[in-house]
Amino acid sequence: MQFPSARSTGLVILCIAIPLGIGIIGSFFTMPDIAGWYAGLQKPSFNPPAWIFGPAWTLLYILMGASLWLVVKDGIADRSVQYAVILFGAQLAANLAWSIIFFGMHLIFVAFVEVLVLFALIAATAFAFRRINPAAAWLLVPYLCWTAFASVLTGTIWLLN
Repeated sequence: MQFPSARSTGLVILCIAIPLGIGIIGSFFTMPDIAGWYAGLQKPSFNPPAWIFGPAWTLLYILMGASLWLVVKDGIADRSVQYAVILFGAQLAANLAWSIIFFGMHLIFVAFVEVLVLFALIAATAFAFRRINPAAAWLLVPYLCWTAFASVLTGTIWLLN
């Protein structure tokens, strides 16, 4: 049995900490408005209860980090890995931007457009990851599905308000 080196363990932790950190930053924009502004919005019948979002996003951020690790664990010298990491960073930035736009700025339509961009960036990231490590792409599928749902939810909230 071979145990992982301290370097590879550190890399796993870093890869998971990056998306979790973005999630924590996003929560600074989200949490203050859940009981106030968000609670006052008209929402569709398929809107999940508020308590589901924290655990769902935590799991998704962990899966994103594991996916990133599978792509970078052998190094980032290869151009395809570099490109994939840039896409990963872009989708992560778009992920944070949605929280800022929707909860921080209360711009529902702009958030709807932005979540569509986020969906495209996640799909592009998964495609780039698939070329390097197919398992890394599969780990992004739940995130892609959740973002598709978030797109429908954001669009519906915009239409209702």
